[in-house]
Amino acid sequence: MTPAKALFALFLTCSLTGCAVETDVDSEAPAFIQTSGEDASPVISSLLDRRSLLDENSPYSTVANAVLDASARASEAELTSAKLRAEAASKNWLPTLGPSVSLTDLGDVVAAILVEQVLLDNGRRKAEREFAAADMEVAAVNLSMDMNARVETALGLYIAGLRGDEKAALGTRALTRMQDFERIVTGRVEGGLTDRSDQTVVRNKINGMRAARATAREAAATARAELKAMTGLEFPATREGLGLADIPSDATYLSVIKAEAETTRTIARTKVQRAGLLPQVSASGTVTSDGSGAGLTLDTPVPLGLGTPAQLKAIDTANEAAARLADEAKETAARDYARQVQRLASFRRQAAEAAELARASRDTYDLFQAQFQAGQRPVMDVVAVYEELIQREQAHVDAKYEVGLTQLSLSRDMGLLANGDKI
Repeated sequence: MTPAKALFALFLTCSLTGCAVETDVDSEAPAFIQTSGEDASPVISSLLDRRSLLDENSPYSTVANAVLDASARASEAELTSAKLRAEAASKNWLPTLGPSVSLTDLGDVVAAILVEQVLLDNGRRKAEREFAAADMEVAAVNLSMDMNARVETALGLYIAGLRGDEKAALGTRALTRMQDFERIVTGRVEGGLTDRSDQTVVRNKINGMRAARATAREAAATARAELKAMTGLEFPATREGLGLADIPSDATYLSVIKAEAETTRTIARTKVQRAGLLPQVSASGTVTSDGSGAGLTLDTPVPLGLGTPAQLKAIDTANEAAARLADEAKETAARDYARQVQRLASFRRQAAEAAELARASRDTYDLFQAQFQAGQRPVMDVVAVYEELIQREQAHVDAKYEVGLTQLSLSRDMGLLANGDKI
């Protein structure tokens, strides 16, 4: 077939479609495809505009950037695939061009070029474009959720290493002081001033502290090994505050954004299903070696029966179900936010109280130590007070780091642990 005949067939089909294409089959590509960027999509724009709450100059931001650079997630590939599907769907309003082979009554094979343009499809192709756009938005939200969860995991491991180091340092200091008490008690036992039960008690306390220190060191080493496996890097231990900025008042849970995008996608899918139950009209043109021709085609995808109205109503009901799922996601997010805020306030209170209790225990220990040196207190009283001091200092360390972990969890759900354009 000559190029001239092919062009004639295309012109013939487009002439037949005329204004009908503009009314029933929207011939304009979606805005997010026209601009060749995701910035035209409100959902993706909101994801791109998200800024990390981490201080750029903090070691936590260094860890987060390293994790993002080392990322190789399945959600990235899924987003790329969804973008390609959306781009392909944006062309579905154009005429289709393909070969056609038929057998004549005389047994001759006739080959032709078939150009077909849909005139009336009950909004099916427009819904297919809407579905592809929403599918890409869902994939984008999944990627943002995945990356923020990855950053939270890495920062949690970094914090676990710092907590292990601090608790191990407390354990080392406690062991040194408790061993001094052991020498005093051993001297009193050898001098006949006390029985061996006090020595046994002190040694048991030493063994417990030694085991706790070993556990803290192992926890720190394990966390750093996992972090290195994630990033391939080692990070210096810097005991700085997490330094997260306040969460913006207009921030939205990523789970809510995902539910809304999924609702849009479901509604578009139901439109496609509904249009699939209704007839469609298309114009076609053919070019063969013997000439060219054109015609109109009425296509009924499925036989229409008495149950068709019920099928259409069932499809429409799916829209309401999808909207209710979005409302449920908002309620769940509101409950989770309230719980996280209360947990954060609780851990902050616990950290402040633990710090105050530790100071009070330190003052009591100093008093008992001075009384012991003056011969007014037995050594075992000092040992008991010192053990309580160490326990409260350890509790303060735990509560302090739980504040940071809770902040990370809340920021992760909001998608605020990494810049959107970085993701």
